[in-house]
Amino acid sequence: MNRTLQNIVVLTSGGDAPGMNAAIRAVVRTACYHGLQVYGSKAGYQGLVDQTLIPLGPESVANCIQYGGTILKADRCSAFYESDIRARCRQFLKEKKIDGMIVIGGNGSLMGATLLAEEGGPAVIGIPGTIDNDVPGTEYTIGFDTARNTALLAIDKIRDTASSHNHHFLVEVMGRNTGFLAVDVGIAGGAEVILIPELDIPIDVLAKKLLEPKRRKFSSIMVIAEGHQPGRSIALAAQLKAFTHEQYRVCILGHTQRGGSPTTLDRLMASQMGFLAVTGLLEGKTRHITAVNQGTVTLVNFPNTQHKTRLFTDVALLKCNDILCL
Repeated sequence: MNRTLQNIVVLTSGGDAPGMNAAIRAVVRTACYHGLQVYGSKAGYQGLVDQTLIPLGPESVANCIQYGGTILKADRCSAFYESDIRARCRQFLKEKKIDGMIVIGGNGSLMGATLLAEEGGPAVIGIPGTIDNDVPGTEYTIGFDTARNTALLAIDKIRDTASSHNHHFLVEVMGRNTGFLAVDVGIAGGAEVILIPELDIPIDVLAKKLLEPKRRKFSSIMVIAEGHQPGRSIALAAQLKAFTHEQYRVCILGHTQRGGSPTTLDRLMASQMGFLAVTGLLEGKTRHITAVNQGTVTLVNFPNTQHKTRLFTDVALLKCNDILCL
């Protein structure tokens, strides 16, 4: 047990994800149980840049576990990429006698934590929180389950309309670099086609696939990961119409997937990760993230910054969907 650890700071950075509040709650209450003083940095790294921290106690996280978003707010702090700004932040943390830091967020947030630690900052543990589920080193990130359930509920409703009117729908979900969300939602929602950034399909090949079904379908659902072009489904629908002479309607789910009350799984994982992050600091660990591997919540080394994103590679899962949607 690290007896020198006395003060820690927790922050949520980047895009919000359901379950972040559960993680904050677990961090604060575990730390207070062990006699640590906890501070929160508002709006992610911006709170460090502005040199404003707020004390957090057990009462400050009461009745937050069921809410989406983050009570500490979140932001993408571009100033933190500047080395002189990070140096000022390190000096501020040193003056405040901050011994440890817990960062909750996605790849960019964890990269910021990596830089701060490498440059002489306090001991740091990351908690992966992003609906994209794309952080290397872990099979699960906080917010993923809530996002896929939100998207699935929308797809079920869209299919009702598609069936009633013999319509074909393109449903666009989030996933800038990866298709984890699109694949899970597509399979669970019975989508005829799933398009992801890792395995893109040329428009002519896709059109041929749609024109040669194994059986006549009067309605269909295609799930599209947004990739680097949010809203790309609109252009895709027009291209498909030119090839197939069918009308394709578009529904972009957008930020609805990032909000809402977190599911049981997200609350459970966030609570365990928050607890483990504090105990990891107490054990003297640093430059680690909490991770889920083979169903176990554990600590692993910081992701390699040269490989910023975990990519979807399970081609067999997509083949499974091709068979199930015949």
